[in-house]
Amino acid sequence: MRKLRNEELDRKGVEEFKLAGKTPIIIVLDNIRSLNNIGSVFRTADAFLVEKIYLCGITATPPHKDIHKTALGATESVDWEYVPETIDLVEKLKTEGCHVISVEQAENATQLNKYIPAKDEKQVLIFGNEVKGVAQNVVSASDEILEIPQFGTKHSLNISVSVGVVVWDCWNKLNA
Repeated sequence: MRKLRNEELDRKGVEEFKLAGKTPIIIVLDNIRSLNNIGSVFRTADAFLVEKIYLCGITATPPHKDIHKTALGATESVDWEYVPETIDLVEKLKTEGCHVISVEQAENATQLNKYIPAKDEKQVLIFGNEVKGVAQNVVSASDEILEIPQFGTKHSLNISVSVGVVVWDCWNKLNA
């Protein structure tokens, strides 16, 4: 077996990406402090044709060399917007008919493996701060809480890993 070279991967260019049909997923980053995590989220969003990323609160915005280092150009392909207050964005997206989901450990959370996304509505996935998680007022305003099942000794996953796990799972279920 031979590894493929990049030019053999048949990937979309930026313009082709912008014109492509998108997965009905919106990612919201609620006060993410690590620029490398932000860049990694952009790359994951590009990989799964995510519709848009919202950067909220203290979450840094492109252009920034540390975001660029891990995004590898995905800040140019994926649509993004900065919104100062996550809660204001949540209220707006709910009025637009989106299903707002906080990815968090909370009472009555739906385990990710049991979650079935509705194919006829946009899924808004909110990921929170590396230490504090998703803000409580945002969790309270969400339509649903998703929890990634974990079986080891640690209590959480890195935010960029969480985004990869949840977006892949939703993409896979939406395209089944």
